Amino acid sequence: MQPIVLINAVGLTPRLLEHTPRLKAIATAGWVANMPEVLPAVTCTAQATILTGELPSKHGVVANGWLFRDTNEVRFWQQCNRLIQAEPLYVTAKKRAKERGLPFTSAKLFWWFNQGAAVDISVTPKPHYAANGNKAFGITGDPQQLSVDLVAKFGAFPFPAFWGPMAGVKSTQWIATAAAEVVRSRKPTLSLVYLPHLDYEPQRFGPKGCDMVRCVKELDDACAPLLDAAKAAGAQVWVVSEYGHCDVTRPVYLNRVLREAKLLEVRQGPFGEQLDLYGSRAFAVCDHQLAHVYVRDAEDVLRVRDLLGPVPGVAKVLVGEERASMGLDHERSGEIVLLSQPDAWFAYPFWLDDRVAPDYARAVAIHAKPGFDPCELFFDPKLMFPKLHAGRRLIQKKLGFRMTMDVVPLDATIVRGSHGLAATDPIDRPILIGHGPNPGASVPMIAVKEMLLTSLGLGR
Repeated sequence: MQPIVLINAVGLTPRLLEHTPRLKAIATAGWVANMPEVLPAVTCTAQATILTGELPSKHGVVANGWLFRDTNEVRFWQQCNRLIQAEPLYVTAKKRAKERGLPFTSAKLFWWFNQGAAVDISVTPKPHYAANGNKAFGITGDPQQLSVDLVAKFGAFPFPAFWGPMAGVKSTQWIATAAAEVVRSRKPTLSLVYLPHLDYEPQRFGPKGCDMVRCVKELDDACAPLLDAAKAAGAQVWVVSEYGHCDVTRPVYLNRVLREAKLLEVRQGPFGEQLDLYGSRAFAVCDHQLAHVYVRDAEDVLRVRDLLGPVPGVAKVLVGEERASMGLDHERSGEIVLLSQPDAWFAYPFWLDDRVAPDYARAVAIHAKPGFDPCELFFDPKLMFPKLHAGRRLIQKKLGFRMTMDVVPLDATIVRGSHGLAATDPIDRPILIGHGPNPGASVPMIAVKEMLLTSLGLGR
């Protein structure tokens, strides 16, 4: 059984492949296709689709975050593998290999839904949380000693470069180097490696507003040690991505519309206004260019639909069974699903006055916010010396004071790139690079799982 290294090069598209000599050589040795996006075209949904071969209506990952109806909490960026409600690639491969008396091991390196995944090797970012509210960066995985050894060999994982105002190529370089070590030393049959570099500048400034050629070359250069390790291990290299980015010009504040209509309620408090999910009759969980709108009472659904449909920047409104057209007819989905216009995106803020914004709004707080916030990729331009301000906050933290790393801007118009919709041009779709029989110019994302199993010699 020839091993496979599956690289998830987020944001890579057929249009951009020309600027990646190493990855382009992989495509030349095999084949390259585009993949029509699963909706929403966001990280968690796309990864779950690639791994299970199912749409969100089956695997249940309807966005990067959703309303957990049993606790009435909005949660984003959960890592528990049990949230995937369909069988993932590594489980199916293990079963088929066992049935056929073949050895099989798998490694999941920084892909999402990592914790509790039925793999032999895993590494994922996981901060340590103290009782006093402090947080220390770190990674975890299985076996636990592996994370310790990787940090000892390559230094601490550069968490600030993974997400936030300082996000950049260093995190991708670290992941690729660590993954190369795993491929060399552990020799898994299947290695899943997540490389996020192209998710930063295109979201900050839009594809037209940043040096995409430079960014793509940085990604390609970062792949070098991993590709060398794969070659030495005799492994095929496959490449997938989750979406391409698009330029945007305007945020759309759905929750403010709902609040002004007296459908959304807040709770006043010492840390700013907080979204009152129990008191609200409707609220929007915003995730890039798609929003799930949760409506408490069935008799309000049409009213909310008619309220939000005409909002500038809203392109499509799907209610109830209409959600099936996008594969989002699942209990985790909102009663209403909205898509934005191509040049717009949905911003989560629900407050009407920045003076009473919740304290988490000005921080990188991905688990606290009831929606995705790309403003976290910026230092607030109103801060004269933002890094000095951040340094002062770190000193306070080290001295034991409770503090908020309040460096994130509240002005969502600063964001110039997004994703979530289907690309208008096939060369801007996610990419698939593989080996074996050429499947043609375009491959559905739900087909990738079985293609990988076939290439491993574990096809049906």
